[in-house]
Amino acid sequence: MKREIIKIDEEKSPSLLSHWPVKLTLVSPDAPYFRGEELVVAADCGPFAYGGFHQDFLDERAVVIGCPKFDDLKFYHEKLTEILRSSGIKKIIVARMEVPCCSGWLTVVQNAVSSSGKKIAIEEKVIGIQGELISSEGDK
Repeated sequence: MKREIIKIDEEKSPSLLSHWPVKLTLVSPDAPYFRGEELVVAADCGPFAYGGFHQDFLDERAVVIGCPKFDDLKFYHEKLTEILRSSGIKKIIVARMEVPCCSGWLTVVQNAVSSSGKKIAIEEKVIGIQGELISSEGDK
C-alpha cells in the first residue's frame, strides 16, 4: 500500500508541539523536554475542543495529556510526582474541560506537587464544551 503525504498549510496552523510522546502513560519522567520552566497537563479532549490550544498553551512548554475519568489517577499521581522531582518545572498549567469528570486533574496535579516536595505554581484553565476558554485561575 502506497502512503500519500498530504501537505498542510503551516502558515495557517503551525504545530507548536515540541516533543513526542505526549500521553502521560508513555512519557519518560527524566526526558529532556521536562527540563523547561512550564508543563501543561491537559485533558485528552481539550486540544480538540479549543482551537487555539497550540498557540495558547504549547509555545515553549512541555505537555502531557490524559483522561481523569478513564485512566488510572494513582498512576498519574506517581508519574507526575516523579517528573516534578527530577525536573526544573516551576509552573504547571492544568488545561481541562468544564465537565465534572475533568475536575480530577487539578487534584491529581496538586497532590503530585505536594508529594514532590517542590514549590511549583499551578494555574487552571477551563475549556467550555463549545470550545471557549471559560475560566482561568492561578496559584492554586
